[in-house]
Amino acid sequence: MLEAMRAGHPITRLLVAKGGRSGALLALVAAAREKGVPVQEVERKRLEWLAGPGHQGVVAYAAAKEYVELDDLLGRARNSGEEPLLIAVDTLEDPHNLGSILRTADAVGAHGVIIPRHRNVGLTATVAKTSAGAVEYVPVARVGNLVQALEALKAAGLWVVGADQSAEQEFTRARLTGPLAVVIGGEGTGLSRLVRERCDFLVRLPMRGRVNSLNAGVAAAVLLYEIVRQRAASP
Repeated sequence: MLEAMRAGHPITRLLVAKGGRSGALLALVAAAREKGVPVQEVERKRLEWLAGPGHQGVVAYAAAKEYVELDDLLGRARNSGEEPLLIAVDTLEDPHNLGSILRTADAVGAHGVIIPRHRNVGLTATVAKTSAGAVEYVPVARVGNLVQALEALKAAGLWVVGADQSAEQEFTRARLTGPLAVVIGGEGTGLSRLVRERCDFLVRLPMRGRVNSLNAGVAAAVLLYEIVRQRAASP
């Protein structure tokens, strides 16, 4: 695992057993931190659940596909000759939701997806499977600070719209044309305060039943197809 990390294999997170103090494990943790890979201490039972009883006190999550830079997404939009359409996710933990978002992003012709490096699911095998192959066609940029990434997008001329159930405006009443970055919050927590404050405007999806929210993948699909509809109707 240490050699894989040194060779540049896209490892997204390292789980190490609490109390592990062997020289090899300490060297692995040091190498991970040097490369900016998040390291989390967990109970040994969790490692056994993930990897079976034969683990050596560590489990690594590797990306199913390499990440790109934020500028690559903007360049892809410029080269397409289309108005940029990017999706950013904020503290999304369910790989099925991220896979669903990638699948929808491909379907609507979005130019890429942005995920935070920390406290967010990466491009796991489950994400790749749920995306039904879309992970191969939709580039994903992983950023150290989502708030700073949104500021960079705004400086590049994009409007940042956040999906938030506390918003006063329903999504169908908002103007969703032009260069856009759509921000989808995590399961249960929604958008974090700092991310919400960086959005140019917020929209909500109407909920007429007893459940007060949709899962992130469904919410993203509904909002993105409204963007497609409005763009098609715009002269």
